[in-house]
Amino acid sequence: MLPDLPLLTLATAAEATDLAAPRLLILYTGGTVGMAVNRRQELVPMHFGKLDRKMPELRQLPYRLELLTLPQLIDSSNVTPADWLQLAQLIGRHYADFDGFVVLHGTDTMAYSAAALSFLLECLGKPVVFTGAQVPVGRTRSDATRNLLTALEIAAARHPLARTVRVPEVGVFFNDILIRGTRAKKVESQQFAAFKSENYPPLARAGIGLTFTDKDIRPLPASPLKVHARLEEKVAVLRLFPGITEAVVEAILGVPGLRGCVLETYGSGNAPTAPWFLASLARAQQRGLFVLNVSQCEEGRVVQGHYETSARLASLGIIGGDDITTEAAITKLMFVLGQGLAEAETRQLLSQDLRGEITP
Repeated sequence: MLPDLPLLTLATAAEATDLAAPRLLILYTGGTVGMAVNRRQELVPMHFGKLDRKMPELRQLPYRLELLTLPQLIDSSNVTPADWLQLAQLIGRHYADFDGFVVLHGTDTMAYSAAALSFLLECLGKPVVFTGAQVPVGRTRSDATRNLLTALEIAAARHPLARTVRVPEVGVFFNDILIRGTRAKKVESQQFAAFKSENYPPLARAGIGLTFTDKDIRPLPASPLKVHARLEEKVAVLRLFPGITEAVVEAILGVPGLRGCVLETYGSGNAPTAPWFLASLARAQQRGLFVLNVSQCEEGRVVQGHYETSARLASLGIIGGDDITTEAAITKLMFVLGQGLAEAETRQLLSQDLRGEITP
């Protein structure tokens, strides 16, 4: 059971009594956006309770803003599935009271977290926008303020005529694009354009104004929000490379209790046809391991059977991941296997699109 975490009201241009002003909740988890230098000159997460002082631009926004800071701030390299479950529960707890949510998060694993929240928040009807920074707030040339201000604008956005929610899904906003949570991939560590939308167009672009691509945004759900509370952590990623040995493959596929594995293959889903390799996969399948075939390529999709080297995988029962990212694939495995379903239903869910992670 989560403790009641205090909410801090931030000073903005909107009056607290102005019920027409969008009410947004900022969830601060840690990350570069709010880091400070310690005695060893290392960047570490700092408490961000005075966010309005560090970003005076927030006071000009016509929104009612509140801040929730996790009791234990984390560098995103230390994020765990337990943190994803906590975030999902926090959003579920405050869902009825806010019009949108912005999650301040470290960039290293932001794509994983956004994908995980996409699966955990079923029938999401409000924006949940992840953002962060490459340079801490308060530093010269920091991108923190611009990213947060635009993320808040996206979270508050409504259709100009229908006045309904503009982006009812989990997204990642960074630099100048909004990316679906199940399509984001971090591709840059030194430039501000840190994220790419893989195999799917951005949902919005930020220039002088915001331009939304409404046809690419998921529609409002017909059912109420369902917050899932289980993830299966006994999963792994096996990336193929020329010269990979039987010992390496067996060491990963043979992990005791392993339930699922993302197999990163070549091109359109191709893999070695060496007898030992196919035998390793066959034994894993017999043990009940679910293997999801994902391409190492940043674009394109897995088409099992297009080449002989992928037809063998299909014949073994390996599940084709189509154009899913590795980040979405591993979190999808955690989510689906966490449901405790029968094999046939598990395989069906893994192969079909659940949250926009696969292009029909």
